[in-house]
Parts: sequence; structure tokens; C-alpha cells
Amino acid sequence: METHRTRRPRTARPRAALLALVAAAGLLAGCGAGGSGGKSTDVPNHSEALPAPAPAQSRGSGEVREGEQQDGADGAAREREPSPDYLSTFALDVDTASYGYARRTLADGRRPDPSTIRPEEFVNSFRQDYERPDGNGFSVTVDGARTDEEDWSLVRVGLATRTSGQTAERPPAALTFVIDISGSMGEPGRLDLARQSLGTMTDRLRDDDSVAIVTFSDQAETVLPMTRLGDHRGRVHDAIDGLEPTYSTNLGAGIRTGYATAVEGRREGATNRVVLVSDALANDGDTDPDSILERIDGARREHGITLFGVGVGSDYGDALMERLADRGDGHTVYVSGEDDARRVFCEQLPQNIDLVARDAKAQVAFDPETVAEFRLVGYDNRRVADDDFRDDRVDGGEIGPGHTVTALYAVRTRPGADGHLATATVRWLDPDTRAPHEESGRLEAASLGDRLWDADPRLQVTAVAAYFADALRSGDDRRRSLPGDLGLSELGERAAGLARTTEDRDVQQLAETIDRARDIRY
Repeated sequence: METHRTRRPRTARPRAALLALVAAAGLLAGCGAGGSGGKSTDVPNHSEALPAPAPAQSRGSGEVREGEQQDGADGAAREREPSPDYLSTFALDVDTASYGYARRTLADGRRPDPSTIRPEEFVNSFRQDYERPDGNGFSVTVDGARTDEEDWSLVRVGLATRTSGQTAERPPAALTFVIDISGSMGEPGRLDLARQSLGTMTDRLRDDDSVAIVTFSDQAETVLPMTRLGDHRGRVHDAIDGLEPTYSTNLGAGIRTGYATAVEGRREGATNRVVLVSDALANDGDTDPDSILERIDGARREHGITLFGVGVGSDYGDALMERLADRGDGHTVYVSGEDDARRVFCEQLPQNIDLVARDAKAQVAFDPETVAEFRLVGYDNRRVADDDFRDDRVDGGEIGPGHTVTALYAVRTRPGADGHLATATVRWLDPDTRAPHEESGRLEAASLGDRLWDADPRLQVTAVAAYFADALRSGDDRRRSLPGDLGLSELGERAAGLARTTEDRDVQQLAETIDRARDIRY
């Protein structure tokens, strides 16, 4: 977890020197016309003296001396710009596979490999009660609470899209299922779950949706070309029922054939997506991840075909599946049982057919007057350069209706800090017009008055999930523990209490999973 220490703005200098510096800055700006090309937006700048996300044009160190004027992102002049190390920027991510796989591994009596633990996927596995926007786009909620460690708080940035509308409101779907039928898929809880869930999902899709099915083991085969459902659901069911495990895993062949089938069956005006169902254990044919990734990236860029990765199996290629989904501008989930399968194929996948945002990114600006340092929890593979926040050529995340995205920060405030603490901004492109939009939310230091374990229950659930992920990554000397961390016994008690308070079955499962981890030794 990277740590960022903020620097206070420099103090004022004598007036003559200041005027000379301002004049010199003007000459330099004139010589560098055309700079970054950042785009302006209609997002209000809430305070001229407070840090704003992503300056539209880079100004060297980012520090502007007292009295100097600088245009903000919306063209309004601001008094100063703090140093750039007050910014945190990342691409939005709604993956949950890391938490699902950890649950499965612990249920099997083993501790998960720390390298498979991605804290943001633990945090985003639980329901949040953020306010929803009225239309397309995002709402932004920023809150937090103080931990038991002096001056340290946990700050939560919550982003939410509108709730899912009626299915008639979404565009049609063209889904290419690429299904692993290698020998390892014969294990209970893999191909059998996929068959059952795909059959149920087929009955719930609309008549104007289309489905193609590609299978792969040592070779790949298109068993069903892109087929409009309508009166052809029987053909789809026959193809699904005929899936049987065979030989080794030639994932590269599956990806090549799957994307070729998706390109051939691509429909204008539809959501074109490849759904990969696999344990991602490539052991035959082209096993070079970079080669496989190149194919996915090309199809996404040229044809707008994205990837939804569904991981299965007790032995699971977590790292490869995550890379595939990231390159395919999509998501990963992990299925460990019937409940997971029903949720993924009958709820999450249909939800992901519709889109409200493309290339969505978030940027949090911490005020160096109140914040001494901060650390983003997780999102290690989703970091974006601060200067690329408003560069719409830089990939972000693809988000559908009904989604929430949560980012958690460990924040050390300055002693006696008062006033503005942080501004969070989300930027996204309209899925149809590609027009950029932004929305912001703010947090004041006074809002951190609550002790964490007296705060909103959903914030507490977020903290428990993050602390649990942190505990499963313990032993990695490169990482600092979260402030106010608890032992697994107390963490399990907190989770059990929250399960009773929220009456949330997922939180109850979290409590049970923490208890399993406590009882398993490395």
C-alpha cells in the first residue's frame, strides 16, 4: 500500500520577488502553449482556496505561491494549488473474485496465498446504502471515522449508479460464452454449476438477446454460433446440456476462437460481451499471458467487445483471470456454490448487459492543511497517473446500473486539524455519446468525530472487510498494517454483531469466514 505524505503550501515571499515569479510564470506558460490538453467540465469548484482534483494543466511542482492566480478545472481562478502528492487516482473496479476465492480456500481448510488477496474486492463484496442518482451517472458519498490509533482515520469514498430499471429498458445483448471443458472442470462445483446456471439464465434473457457458445479443452470449438434467442432457446439449452469435461486446458485457443466468434456475431447497438467461464489454469497450447491479453485488448479497442470473467474451482488461476478482465475492460467474479452461481448468472451478468459509464475513474484530493499522509487500501493494479484523470484515452472501468464502488483510505490528520479534508471526483464517459461527465463530493475534518465502531454500520462492515483482507496478507513486509487493526477473534466478533444489526446474510458469511481463518494456521 503506497503511502503519500502531503506538503503544506509554501509561505508568502516578499512582494517584489513574488511579482517577478508571477511574471516569469506567465512567460513560461506562453512558451508552452498547448500543454496537456485537459478538458474543461461543468463541475463546480466548491471553494477557490481548496484543492481541486486534477488540474487541467500541469504547473511544475503544483505549488502556487500566495497571491498567484491559477485557473481551475472549470476556468475559475483559485488562490493556490497544493503539491501534486495530495492526489490519489484510480480506475473504478467492481471485481469481487478475490474475496470469493478466499472464502472457498478457507472453507477447504487452507489459508489463501497472500498474493491473491485484493482488499478492494473484499470491500466491494458487500452491499452499501449510498444515495443513488436520479439518472445516468454517479452519486458521490464521502464519510469516515476515527480509529483507535492516534490521528488515524478510515475515510470511505462511495460511488453509486442508478438502480437497475426494467429489462425492457436496456439494449439487447450479444453474449459469447467461452466455457472451459478441460478435465479439471469435472470437479464438483465447476462445469455442473455452469450448466445449471447457464440454463436458468437462458430462460431469463429477452427474445432479442443473442447467445453463442464456444468450448475449449486441448482445442476450441464453436458449438453454437451467435443465435437470436426468440424461438431458438431449445438450441441453446441443447448446447449447454451437451457440455462435458474432456482433456487439458488450452486457454489461448479458447480466447482466440471465442473472440473470433464474438466478432463474427457482433451486433450494432447491442452490448457485445465475452463471458469466460474457467479455472484459468492454462497448461496447453499458447500459455503466454501476454499473447492471450493482446487478443483481448485488440477486440476491445476495435469492436468494443468486453470481458466478464467467471472463476471456478478450488485450484484457480486468479492472477491470470484478473489480468484478462482488466485488459478486456470488464469484471471478474468467483463462483463457489449454487448461491454464487445463481447470483452471478441470473443477477450480476444481466445487470452488466446495460451500461451507465465507460472509462470511469476516481480522483481524491486531500487538503494538505489538514492531512499529513494517506494510503489507498488496495487498487494496486488499478492506479492511474494523476495527470491522466481527464485524459479520456486512458482506460478506466466499465460500470452498469445498480453498482456501487467503494474505496477506503487510511488517513492521518494533522493534530487539531479543522476544516476541509478531501474532495472526491468521479469522471466517466457516456456509453453512447462518449461525452465526459463528472460529479464530486466533499468531506470536512469535523465529520470524523465518530469513533469507528460507533459509526454507520455499513462503514463498519467496510472496515471489517478491509481489516480481514489485511490480516490475510500479513507476513508481507512490504505492506503496512491498517491503523487500528484488530486480531481475528475480535474482528469475527465485530462481524457477527454487524450481521445481527444489518440482518445481512453476506455479513454473516463474512463472520463465519473470519472464524475459519482464525482456526487455520499457516
